[in-house]
Amino acid sequence: MRTTPEIRLSDQERNTLLRIARESISAAVSKSPLPEIDLEKQLPVLQAHGASFVTLTKNGGLRGCIGTMQPYQPLIIDVQEHAIAAALSDHRFPPLVEKELDGITIEISRLTPLQKLQYNGGDQLLKSFRVGEDGVLISAGGRRATFLPQVWEQLPQPDEFLSHLCQKMGAAPDCWKDQGLEVYTYQVEKFCEK
Repeated sequence: MRTTPEIRLSDQERNTLLRIARESISAAVSKSPLPEIDLEKQLPVLQAHGASFVTLTKNGGLRGCIGTMQPYQPLIIDVQEHAIAAALSDHRFPPLVEKELDGITIEISRLTPLQKLQYNGGDQLLKSFRVGEDGVLISAGGRRATFLPQVWEQLPQPDEFLSHLCQKMGAAPDCWKDQGLEVYTYQVEKFCEK
């Protein structure tokens, strides 16, 4: 069964999350105090536990992306922490510097709960995804990797998508053909700065 977030975020809630992400990144990069978040003054959905990814792009290319698959803290705090981590702690990129701040765009993805896929072999697995809609998490041998649904734009073929995801996990590109791979799907509500 596929799920979507129970309550879609309002424009006000989206703008609040984008503002907190931008202000937090700017403060962290310039080593200033982070903006304080008074949870009691936030709208209820921002106070509720939520899982998010924050993606930074620069000139259309990826500049950082960090998030979590499971909700464990208020959504607004989750976004703040992952915005800072995307800017400073994504091991694929050097930490963001102040002169880059005006050139980045922030995108936030709010995740639905994970749904475990039951499948019988690689051929069935390839037919189990909704291209462009499903995020995919794979897990095997204590390792795991995920691609947000947005990655389908670059890798629209399910076999190619899964091969790249296996490589991201540090496994052979064809590990998705093995029955021992645990596969989960999820969806996102994504929004970005204008």
